[in-house]
Amino acid sequence: MKGILLGAAVGYVLGARAGRHRYDQIARGFRAVVDHPAVQGAAGIVRAKVGEKTGFGRSASHNANGHRRDPVIPRANAT
Repeated sequence: MKGILLGAAVGYVLGARAGRHRYDQIARGFRAVVDHPAVQGAAGIVRAKVGEKTGFGRSASHNANGHRRDPVIPRANAT
């Protein structure tokens, strides 16, 4: 636990010293990678595979006419 707190503190100090400009550079680089067509294609394939294995995804959360199913929320004081 102490190691996590120490790591977070060091990261905070280094991040604060780097400043907003460096943060913006890192964020732009991350967005460029994430928005790349090859990465988007790979993410789509992974989503499809996970959906096949788990049943999660659009086909599981929408019914035949494309509308989302209403969630079933149990009542707290049901008798």
